[in-house]
Amino acid sequence: MRRRQFLKGVGVGLAASLSYRAFAQAAPQVRWRLVSSYPRSLDTLYGGAEDLAKRVAELTGDRFQIRVYQAGEIVPGGQVLDAVQQGTVEAGHTYGPFYVGKNPTLAFDGGVPFGMTYRQHNAWMRYGGGLDLLRAVYADFGVIQFPGGNTGAQMGGWFRKEIKSVADLKGLRMRIPGLGGLVMGRLGVVPQTLAAGDIYPALERGTIDATEFSGPYDDEKLGFYKVARYYYYPSFWEPSAQLSFLVSQREWQRLPKEFQEAFQVAAAEVNLTMMAKYDAQNPPALNRLLKAGVRLRRWSGEIMKKALEEARALYEEQAAKDATYRKVYSAYWAFRNEQYRWFSVAELGYESFAFPTV
Repeated sequence: MRRRQFLKGVGVGLAASLSYRAFAQAAPQVRWRLVSSYPRSLDTLYGGAEDLAKRVAELTGDRFQIRVYQAGEIVPGGQVLDAVQQGTVEAGHTYGPFYVGKNPTLAFDGGVPFGMTYRQHNAWMRYGGGLDLLRAVYADFGVIQFPGGNTGAQMGGWFRKEIKSVADLKGLRMRIPGLGGLVMGRLGVVPQTLAAGDIYPALERGTIDATEFSGPYDDEKLGFYKVARYYYYPSFWEPSAQLSFLVSQREWQRLPKEFQEAFQVAAAEVNLTMMAKYDAQNPPALNRLLKAGVRLRRWSGEIMKKALEEARALYEEQAAKDATYRKVYSAYWAFRNEQYRWFSVAELGYESFAFPTV
């Protein structure tokens, strides 16, 4: 009796093993290439794409593999959208505001001056209609977009000299792309667009007078504090900076449903864990910078008020001439105002008492 039961058990196990093996052999093997806008040295920004690739492989039993390429390996960091649109690669990891020259509405994918914070932006994207609005814009490029990480509120940048008033910004050459550059331009700054690897040499040679990038952890890696000692905060142009995974619509439609689900789950994880990493990494990095002699400065009220005035004027001007922009901007700003009212109650009520002043 026991022998028959044993043999029966062996038979069932063997059948299951053979069945799984047959399934694995019959299941599709998909290999994608994904280009990042960031160098490998920026391990948290670039690492988001690596984390996605690792999770997708784990969730599909290695049947869906994604190889990640850093900026410059296949295309420059500012051409990720082009590479996906043209079919050079299947996917990319980048920042929507890099491409406002193609469509100014893409600024709302990442973050805009005096806009929403990370949590607020996430709420808009997932439950406020933001994702559908932005995907409709990306569809014009044959691309589907997935939120893929965030830096949170960034720092206001590195300056060779102290900035006390709007007058001090006149003629200052600063690396600052996107809408932030347009707003600062209206304050007298001469905005420049440079890739991450080109910023330090330009700052060191004096080709630029100032730069912004991200926050203490990334900025320390890039070494800006060695040639510009004044570190300003906050980045009113990027209170949130959401990255996105961009996928060719044609390639997406070819994926089995199981692989689509794996990709979406992995992207959602990255969107959570990248922010958590920065929240853990930035405090000790800022402490190290201050110990190295960095002079921390807060933007004056005059500069902040003038910047807000110019940002709102810029939005209204663009909305008046672009129906798509107006539609997204109106939805974004309405949601932003509701979020501000709520956060001013519980969140600000607690933080204004509990958080120490710098």
